[in-house]
Amino acid sequence: MHAPASPHTVVVNGQPCVLPPKTSASATLLHVLRNDLSLNGPKYGCGLGQCGACTVLVDGVAARACVIPAQGAAGREVTTLEGLPARCGNGHGLHPVQQAFVDAQAAQCGYCLNGMVMMAVALLERNPDPDEAAVRRELSGNLCRCGTHVEIVRAVLRAAVLMREAQA
Repeated sequence: MHAPASPHTVVVNGQPCVLPPKTSASATLLHVLRNDLSLNGPKYGCGLGQCGACTVLVDGVAARACVIPAQGAAGREVTTLEGLPARCGNGHGLHPVQQAFVDAQAAQCGYCLNGMVMMAVALLERNPDPDEAAVRRELSGNLCRCGTHVEIVRAVLRAAVLMREAQA
């Protein structure tokens, strides 16, 4: 991974990005990602860090971008949905978790999709062979409005298989 060049730099999807000088102390990481960097993977949902729609990886750990001050991300590495293919060494195409969500038809309205995918990536990087209970625990803090939970769990379990196959 890359080391940020300055305390006003955040590495986003492998690329150093200087925080815009106009970034206010109250601006969130989500605001900078969406409005300044045009990354639309993380979604604005509740603005309170409770729904999971804005989930990104910060230094490899799942985090809610809507409650992280943008200035607090300086010196850190942030991965958004758009950066997942490069994270697995596949700079093109889809990350195995993304592919598994497509295969399992685990998306409906898209509200929760970013958060579910990002939480699944974080889980599978820590635990490459989770059981269904572990997947459900990991995703329990992410809200899904349309009830595709069964397909989402199936997709995460499928992603675990795809990731293990890719490493073999």
